[in-house]
Amino acid sequence: MQALLITGGVLLVIILIIVGMYNGLIRKKNAIENAFGTIDVMLKKRHDLIPNMVETVKQYMDHERGTLSEIVKLRSQIISTSDLSYTERVNLENQLTKKLQGVQVSFENYPDLKSNTNFLQLQGTLNEVESQLAASRRAFNAAVLEYNNGIESFPSNIMAGMMGLKEASYFEIPEIERANPNVKSLFNS
Repeated sequence: MQALLITGGVLLVIILIIVGMYNGLIRKKNAIENAFGTIDVMLKKRHDLIPNMVETVKQYMDHERGTLSEIVKLRSQIISTSDLSYTERVNLENQLTKKLQGVQVSFENYPDLKSNTNFLQLQGTLNEVESQLAASRRAFNAAVLEYNNGIESFPSNIMAGMMGLKEASYFEIPEIERANPNVKSLFNS
C-alpha cells in the first residue's frame, strides 16, 4: 500500500511538471503573438499615415516620385496579404522602413516642404509612431527570447519538440539604423 502511494505521488509530481512545462510554453508562445499584435497596431498607424504623407510630399518632390511609388507599393503589399509569416512580414516592414528613411533624408532638400504645417504635423506623428514601434519591437524581442529559451532548455525542449514548436525570429532593425551616425556632418551644414 505504501509503495502504491509513493508511486502515485511520483506520478503526480511528473504529471504536474509536464503540465507546468506545457502551460509555460503555451504562455510564452502567446506572449509572442501578443507582442506582435502590439507591433501590428503601430505598423497600422504608420501605414495609415503614409498616404497622407505621400500626397503632401508629391506637391513638392518631383524626382522622388519613384521612391514614393515604391513606398505605396510596399504598404499595399503588406496590407493586402494577411497570411504572411512573421519573417516575411518583418522583411517587408524593414524594406518599408528603409524607404521611409530615404525619403525623410530627401526632405532636407525642400525648404518649402520642411515649413509646410501639414507635413510637419505628419512627420511629427510618424516620428511618434516610430518611437512607439521601437518600444513594441523591444517587447516582442524580449518575448521571443523567453520563448526561444523555453523551447531550447532541457527538459522543456522535449515537450516543445512533441508540441512541434519551432524557434521564433527576432524583429531586427534595418542595417541603416545600425550604422553609427555621422555627427561631424551635422556640424558642417
